[in-house]
Amino acid sequence: MKKFYLIGFGILLLFDTLGQTSFKLAATAAEPLAMSMDWVVRVFTNVWVYVAIFGYIVTFLAWMTLLRHAPVGPAFAAAHMEVVTVMIVSIWLFNDHITLGRFLGALLIVIGIICLAFAEKQAMALEAAEKAKTSAD
Repeated sequence: MKKFYLIGFGILLLFDTLGQTSFKLAATAAEPLAMSMDWVVRVFTNVWVYVAIFGYIVTFLAWMTLLRHAPVGPAFAAAHMEVVTVMIVSIWLFNDHITLGRFLGALLIVIGIICLAFAEKQAMALEAAEKAKTSAD
């Protein structure tokens, strides 16, 4: 089951990050923003729009599959790791700069996910011990 979670969250992060960065690429290519038919055509003829839509469809399917099996709290927290992956990709792809605030925010997200994972593991161990005790009685 642990392997399932790792693969599932890996797919979720990969395609969510792909969707976010693809929308950024599409928005940049569609500039300048204008409420005109030319702008609409620029948007819908841009390949990055369709890459983003594909990324979000895969993200949605991965998320629904994970929610069927994973506890909601840790799953929801781990899904927010995408904030960190998008930040890392943005540094590489868009030449964004990492500030101390962004770094600390990303670090807090990672620490929060780790804390929730340990808390969930501990809760599952307690639940298993209670079930074993109840069955023994």
